[in-house]
Amino acid sequence: MIALDGFSPSRAAGLARLADFAPRAGRAYAEGRNSDAGPNAPGAVSRLSPYVRHRLITEREVAGAVLGAHSFATCEKFVAEVLWRTYWKGWLELRPGIWRRYCDERDAARERVKPGVLASAETGATGIEGFDHWARELVATGYLHNHARMWFASIWIFTLRLPWTLGADFFMRNLIDADAASNTLSWRWVAGLQTPGKTYLATADNIARYTDGRFSPRGLANTAIALTEDPVPSPRPLPDLVTADPALPTLLLVTPDDFHPESLFASTRGVAGAVVVGSGAGGPLSRAFVADAMADTAARVAAHFGCPTQRLAALDAEALIAAAANTGARQIVMPYASIGPDADALAALLPKLDAAGVRVVAVRRGWDSAFWPHATKGFFAFKTQIPRLLAAEGLG
Repeated sequence: MIALDGFSPSRAAGLARLADFAPRAGRAYAEGRNSDAGPNAPGAVSRLSPYVRHRLITEREVAGAVLGAHSFATCEKFVAEVLWRTYWKGWLELRPGIWRRYCDERDAARERVKPGVLASAETGATGIEGFDHWARELVATGYLHNHARMWFASIWIFTLRLPWTLGADFFMRNLIDADAASNTLSWRWVAGLQTPGKTYLATADNIARYTDGRFSPRGLANTAIALTEDPVPSPRPLPDLVTADPALPTLLLVTPDDFHPESLFASTRGVAGAVVVGSGAGGPLSRAFVADAMADTAARVAAHFGCPTQRLAALDAEALIAAAANTGARQIVMPYASIGPDADALAALLPKLDAAGVRVVAVRRGWDSAFWPHATKGFFAFKTQIPRLLAAEGLG
């Protein structure tokens, strides 16, 4: 087994990693970011993604720390990578039907693919050098270098000819930084769906070059013919959100989408209690990371808001109704849950909460409200807006 190294699930650990990485976010990152020396080996990437995915630290904090150490021109490559995550989330928020399409196609694919064929890919028993190692590394550590993720997805789709949705699901279940938007849309990009006709083809030469010769697989596909689908719907406007009533006693709900409510809610007044929720989704390592991060978050929330705080393993309507009743809360206020499993679970609970007279108010971060509406086209159109939007955030 490959030991999971360096991913302590706490905000303090994320901030420490950010402080350590920020001085290296310029030229060192740009020149070395594509190289994958292997698990636990020194590398140029930040390994901040699990903390950012759960917002133990925020994108704004990451960009601020890096821009505090470098000029924008020097660290532009890294800042752009941070903004890719923001872009993907915005793109999916404006086209929620693509998430539902993915879920439906994933479920249908499970019915038609032979279990043994899928199992050989997921357990690393295909005989393909590199690919098999990455499959085992992912399950054992909950993490893969981004370049390895691209190689893996390309081999899965074009060499093994497995449904891309099942590969995306394999990542969602095992990555401790699995984000619905980044994961789904990255797999779509490799497959030639996200940017229609543009695919990513893994080659032995590229793999050997960027793994320092550790892997040079034979028998990979020589071509990558783009997959096709029904037309992608036009982007919708970003939905307006209802506003919390400051006169009502409030129950704060915190989900794994945003484990830093202290930076989102300016006032602690009226917070009668808090519930911090984990996730029933994902594999053992991703669930363990979320469970420990939930404990860290619950302690911070109790100290910051000065209220009784409880933890739930997953979203549960009856437990939330009981928590609201026990604290005298008339409304639940929570950080906005972006498109994905947590938002799906929440949507399923809303009718029960509404029937119990408990309104739910989601609060979207200013960062998301500023950037997401610009994810209407491809990333490079979005990228042209980055300097201006960062400046408006007081960064850059």
